[in-house]
Amino acid sequence: MEGIEEKVFMLERGELSFSKLEDQLGNPNLAALVRRKYLERKLNVSLSALGSTVLDFKELYGRNIENPIGAVQIPVGVAGPLKVEGEYARGEFYVPLATTEGALVASVNRGAKAITMSGGAKARVVKDGMARAPLFWTPGVEEALRFKKWAEANVEALRAAAKETTRHGELREVQPYVVGNLVWLRLVYGTGDAMGMNMATIASDRICKYVEENYDGEAKCIALSGNMCSDKKPAAINRLLGRGKYVIAEALIKSQVVREVLRTEPELIHYVNAAKNLLGSAAAGSGSFNAHFANIVAAVFLATGQDAAQVVESSMGYTWTELRGEDLYISVTLPSLEVGTVGGGTRLPTQREALSLMGVAGGGEPPGTNALKFAEVLAAAVLAGELNLLAAIAAGHLARAHERFGRAKH
Repeated sequence: MEGIEEKVFMLERGELSFSKLEDQLGNPNLAALVRRKYLERKLNVSLSALGSTVLDFKELYGRNIENPIGAVQIPVGVAGPLKVEGEYARGEFYVPLATTEGALVASVNRGAKAITMSGGAKARVVKDGMARAPLFWTPGVEEALRFKKWAEANVEALRAAAKETTRHGELREVQPYVVGNLVWLRLVYGTGDAMGMNMATIASDRICKYVEENYDGEAKCIALSGNMCSDKKPAAINRLLGRGKYVIAEALIKSQVVREVLRTEPELIHYVNAAKNLLGSAAAGSGSFNAHFANIVAAVFLATGQDAAQVVESSMGYTWTELRGEDLYISVTLPSLEVGTVGGGTRLPTQREALSLMGVAGGGEPPGTNALKFAEVLAAAVLAGELNLLAAIAAGHLARAHERFGRAKH
């Protein structure tokens, strides 16, 4: 401990750099400890809980984190079994949910029970493609339209340029948009089992260089991302065209299950969906028409190492219900679900275990199938959470559930 104290003193005296400790000490775990002890002394706080972690910063520094001092722990619960009949996900699954919100896991769990007892959820990925949209300047509309036509005629050359940067990804579409003298090339990539944002960014950078070297007119890339992608922001373009996985999950809930498990009636759930999710969202000016997609998406993202900021667009979507005789049809559509099973936070040990729980950790065989399977399971979990919340509102149980699960008991 004496060596640690001396290094803390050196940091206080400015002999060591707060942001360069890893390089100066040669050990990221030691650097995290010294940085944490320095903050404890400087701010007169205890950070011992943050320091209690299984993470090895030798593996994570420079890839997943900078200036580490420890890790935050979030409770993880499971909902299931949830029966899924997807193209890639088939069988019963237990879904990990990392959350501090009481009642959330119980909500998804009850919805999963109702879905499974009714025969399961069907799930399909309708589209799959990660978008990045570089922005190009041209001197005027004539040149902008000429550049647009050039890009559309040279997709194969752009595809070859992108391929120089990755073995796992491919350029699938070029979607040009013109506003005034500016042109966006919305580039859509297949990215295998990776969520693919880094892959798409690097490939797009290479394409921009190819454009500036080979286009015979005036076109200059002024932003590698021109917000037409659109990343980490709610956007109509992603709701319409999709980004990441465009996925749908549906189920036909038997009337007996609605009454015995959900304690309400199919007609009441249908009415609540129309009045709350459809009319209420429209009256509020919302771009999404659902009850709480974000709750389930965020909890699964945190548990499995997804990019948490992408909950913004990944939780956009629509809940639809119909009465089918005495039974209730319900579906959820998530047009911009951005998930992966390799890269980023998926390599952290606890997050990898959470992915393993669903049988989707690492690369699939063939490549890409694990991410597609994961998307189907997650959509089915969203369906379960949505079904249960609508049922709880229809039955008048929402406040009671939060009183039971969400309040501290003294």
